Amino acid sequence: MAYEIIVVGTSWGGLAALRELIVGLPAGFALPLVLVAHRHRDSGQLLTSLLQDATPLAVCDAEDKAPITSGIHLAPADYHLLVEEGFFSLSTDEPVAFSRPSIDVTFGSAADAYGARVAGVVLTGANADGARGLRRVADRGGLALVQRPSTAESSAMPASALAAVPEARAMTIPEIAGALAGLRPSRTGGALR
Repeated sequence: MAYEIIVVGTSWGGLAALRELIVGLPAGFALPLVLVAHRHRDSGQLLTSLLQDATPLAVCDAEDKAPITSGIHLAPADYHLLVEEGFFSLSTDEPVAFSRPSIDVTFGSAADAYGARVAGVVLTGANADGARGLRRVADRGGLALVQRPSTAESSAMPASALAAVPEARAMTIPEIAGALAGLRPSRTGGALR
């Protein structure tokens, strides 16, 4: 299976988890990696800077109507990030489960746009955001990976994801990074055009 895009969601404990994940990816990693982290609306570029310090891959906040390219794209603070075929959209719709950005919104839109060519990853967090979105990724034939709850700073989010998607693979973060590094990018299609 060739993949178009990877979507990752996290909340409580997410900075350390995301840094560990991206450190485990090779410098030439070609798939677009979309990160959705619950963060304060006034957090500015701090998360972007902290992640950029950990990787040679380009890290940026996703922009409305920007094309989806290789590199690491963050959901901006206080916006829902939607994945369309070939580009991103931002929304200021109401928070979902008290969160904007919502992991479920991003995962669901990615699954709708790319179907089985999506890999979804749920990491540490203190709520259930991401569980419904990962269910949609799996229902569309995509790959579902979840941080093993016993290794998470907060196990609620990965435990909720595994309850919603029992067929998801539960792994440590280094194992997840290895699995993502082994994915074959699509040579044609929306995300890499």
